Amino acid sequence: MHRLLEFLRPLQRVNYRAPYLVFFSAIALGLLAGSFALRLKIDTDIANLLPPDNPHVLALNQLRETVGGETEMDVAIGSPDFEANRRFAEDLIARSLELYDPVSGAAFFNRAEFRKDTEILKDYALFLATPDELDQLIEYLDTRIEDAKLEANPFFIDFEDDFGFEEEDQAPDAAQDFEQTYKDLVPSEYPVNADSTRLVIKLFPTGSKSDLAFLRRMFASYDSLVTAMAPATYHPDMEVRFGGRLKKHLLEIDSIMRDVFNSFATGVSSVLLLVMFYFFGKKYWNYRLGAAHAKTKGFWSHIVRAPVSIILIGIPLFLSLCYTFGITYAYLGVLNTMTSVLFVILFGMGIDYGIHFYARYLEKRSAGLDVESALMSTYDSTGAAVMTSALTTAASLFVLVFADFRGFSEFGFISTIGIIFAWLCMTFVMPSMITLAERYGWILSNENEESAPLIVAPHRYPFSRTIAFGGIAITILVVAFSGKLSFEYDFGKLEPEFPEYREYTDFVGAMNQTSRRNPAYIMANTDGQVLEILDRLREIQAERDTTSTILDVEALQERFTTDEEGIAAKFDRIAIIREQLDDPFLEGRQDENLDILRRASTVTEPIRLDQLPDFIKSRFMTRDGELGKFVMIYPSVGLSDGRNSMAFKNEIGQITTSDGEGFWSASTSIAAAEMLELMQEESPYFVGGTFIMIVILVLMAFRSVRWAVISMLPLLIGLSWAFGIMLLFDIKFNFYNLVVLPAILGIGTDNGVHLAARYLEEGPKSMWSVLKSTGQHVTIGTVTTMFGFMGLLFTNHPGLFSIGLTATIGIGMTLVSAVTFLPALIQFMEDRDWIHFDRK
Repeated sequence: MHRLLEFLRPLQRVNYRAPYLVFFSAIALGLLAGSFALRLKIDTDIANLLPPDNPHVLALNQLRETVGGETEMDVAIGSPDFEANRRFAEDLIARSLELYDPVSGAAFFNRAEFRKDTEILKDYALFLATPDELDQLIEYLDTRIEDAKLEANPFFIDFEDDFGFEEEDQAPDAAQDFEQTYKDLVPSEYPVNADSTRLVIKLFPTGSKSDLAFLRRMFASYDSLVTAMAPATYHPDMEVRFGGRLKKHLLEIDSIMRDVFNSFATGVSSVLLLVMFYFFGKKYWNYRLGAAHAKTKGFWSHIVRAPVSIILIGIPLFLSLCYTFGITYAYLGVLNTMTSVLFVILFGMGIDYGIHFYARYLEKRSAGLDVESALMSTYDSTGAAVMTSALTTAASLFVLVFADFRGFSEFGFISTIGIIFAWLCMTFVMPSMITLAERYGWILSNENEESAPLIVAPHRYPFSRTIAFGGIAITILVVAFSGKLSFEYDFGKLEPEFPEYREYTDFVGAMNQTSRRNPAYIMANTDGQVLEILDRLREIQAERDTTSTILDVEALQERFTTDEEGIAAKFDRIAIIREQLDDPFLEGRQDENLDILRRASTVTEPIRLDQLPDFIKSRFMTRDGELGKFVMIYPSVGLSDGRNSMAFKNEIGQITTSDGEGFWSASTSIAAAEMLELMQEESPYFVGGTFIMIVILVLMAFRSVRWAVISMLPLLIGLSWAFGIMLLFDIKFNFYNLVVLPAILGIGTDNGVHLAARYLEEGPKSMWSVLKSTGQHVTIGTVTTMFGFMGLLFTNHPGLFSIGLTATIGIGMTLVSAVTFLPALIQFMEDRDWIHFDRK
C-alpha cells in the first residue's frame, strides 16, 4: 500500500499546480456520468435477484413468455342493490374498453372479465372432472347408497343422533372435496360477495406493469372516467374503487422511490449540517489559538465561511456518486430493492474520507505549514490510513460480487466502485478545491501559538483494566447466547403497508374465496409428459401424506381429454355414476349435490375446445391460443412464511419423468424460496470471506500481526455488542439486512485502523492526544456514516428500515468500542510494557 501511495503522490502536486484543470475535468466527467445515472430505474421483481441461468428463473421466464404474466386491474362496485351494481358494471366495461391513452394512441385495456357463462360447465362438470375426482365421487355415492339402505332398515338405530352429534360433523370428506372442486370449476355467474352487495370487474391493460408512466396515466384517466359516470345516479349509496394488485405494484414502486428520495434528503442534509458545524468549530478554535496579530477576521467572517467545508467535501462526494451510478447504469442498467438505497449509504460512507483528509489538513495549516506543504504532509501522514480504510472497506464489499444472489453481488459491485471513487475524489479532487479556496481566502487559518489546552489531559487512560475486561466479558456473554439470534422468515412483515390498498381489500371483502391459491407451474413439452408429471406429483403427495405441502394438482389435459381412450374411460366412469344416481335409494332424494350430479351425468358427447368459456380457457391457454402444456400445483400451506415456501419448493422443485428428463417448477413464490435458500447458503461464506480479506489488507497496512490484531479488536468487540443489542430488543436478521454485515465489517475496521495508525505515528503515552485529534475525526466520520444509514429509519419499507437499523447499531457499537475499548486495551498493554513500535 505504501508503494501505491508513493506512486500516486505526484497527483497531489498536480492538484496544487493546476487546480482549475483538475476541478473542471472532474466536473465535466461528473456531468456526463450523472446524465446516465439519472436513467436508472428500480426493478422490484425478486426473480431478477437470482442468477439468470437458475433453472427456476429459466422456467419462470419460459412460463411468462408462453402463458403470459399479465396483471389485471380490479374494479370493485358496492351498493345494497345488486341490479344497480350490475348495470353500472356493464356500462363501465363498455366505457373502459373505449378509454384511450393520449400518449400511445392505443386503448388502455384490451379485454374485461365480468360475467361468467357457467351453464355449459354445469352440463359438462363430470366430463371435466379428473379420473381421481370421478373415482372419489363413485366412492361417495356408494357411501350415500349404503347410508340410505341403513336408514331404510326398520331395525337401524342412529346412535350418533342419540348421543347428540351434529349433522355437519358427519359430512363425508368426499362431499366436501366435490363441493370445493365444483366451486372452482363452476364458479358463480358474477364475482360477488356472500350478500351480493359487492362485485368485481377485471380489466386487462395493454401496457406493461413495468411502464410506470403508463400506469399513472391509466389510473388518472380511469379516476376521471368513474367520476364522469356518476355512480350515485345508479344508486345513492354506490361506491366504486379500483386498483387491486396492479395499484399495489405502483404504490410499492412509488413508495420505494419516495423512500429513496426522503432518506437521501434526510441523510444528506443531516450529514452536511453535522460536517459544517464540526469544521466551523474546529477552524474557529484553531484560528483563535493563532498569533494575535494575525487575527484580522471576526466571528461573522467565520460564520459566512461556514458552508465552505461542506462545499469542499460535498462536491467531490457528489461527483463520486455520479461516476458510481453512471457506471452502474452502463453495467447493470437497473437498481434492485436492496441497491436502491445505496445513494444515501455511499454518501454517508464516502464522506468519511473527506473528513479525515480535510481535518488533518487544517491541523497542518494551524501548525504553520503553507498550502502545498500542508497538502503533501496530509497526504503522507493521513493518506496511508485513509487509503487502507477505503481499500479495506472496498475489498470487504468486493467479495460480495462473486455471490450468485444478485442482491449481494450487485450491492457489492456498486458499493465497491462507490468507495473507490469516493476515496479518489476526496484524495485527488478535493485538494484542487482546497487550493482554490485558499487562493480566494475562503479558508481562514492561523498558526497556533497557544499550545497548552484549557483542560489538562490525564497522564493515562483511566479505568483501562475495568473497561478492557468488562468489554471482553460482555462479548463472552453475547457469544454464549448467540444461538438465540433469529431470522425473520415472514415475508409479509418485510413488505410495506399501504392504507389505500388495505381500504380496497376491506371494501371488497371475501369474494369467491378458494383454497386453491398461489399455484406453481411446471412446463412440459408434450401432453404425455403433462400426465406423467401429474402422476409423479400425486405419488410425492401420497408418500409424504400429512407432511406434504401439496394441496392439489391439475392440468387441462386431464380435464379436457382429447384422446379416444381417455374419453372412453371418462364416459365409463360417468355411466357408473349415472347408474348410482338411478339407484332406488337415491333416485327420489332431494339434495343439491345429487341434483348437480344428475344434470352433469346426462352428458354423452365430449365438450369441444371452442365450447369452453373464455374464463376457463384463459387459465390454461398460451399466448398463441393453444392448449398449454403445463401442470398447476396448489400449495396447502401459506407461502408468506419463507420456511413454507422453501418446503414447497423442495417438494416440487424438480420432477423427473421416466425418460430421465427433468422439469423445474416456476412461480414468484418458488423464486422467493430459491432466493432465500441461496442467500442463507452464501451468507456465511461471504461474511467469512469478507473478514479474511480485511485481515489480509490490515496485515499489509501495518506489516505487524500484533498491530493488525489490535486494530481489528474494536470491530470484533463492537460487533458482539451490536448482536447483544439485537438479542436484547429481539431484532431479527432478514434477507434485506444481511447484506449490510460485510459493510459493517469494512466500515467498523476503519476506526481501529485510524486510531492504531495515529498512535504508532505519535509514539508511547500519546493515546489522549490521538483521541483528541484522530478520535474526533473517527467519531465525526463514523457518525456521518451512521447518519447516512439512519436516513433509512424514516422509510415506509420495513426491509429498508431493517437495513438502516442494523447498520446503525453495528457501526455505532464499533465506534463505541474503538474510542473506549481500544484506548483501554492499549493503556493496559503500556502499563505492562507490551507495546512495541517496530513493524517487523
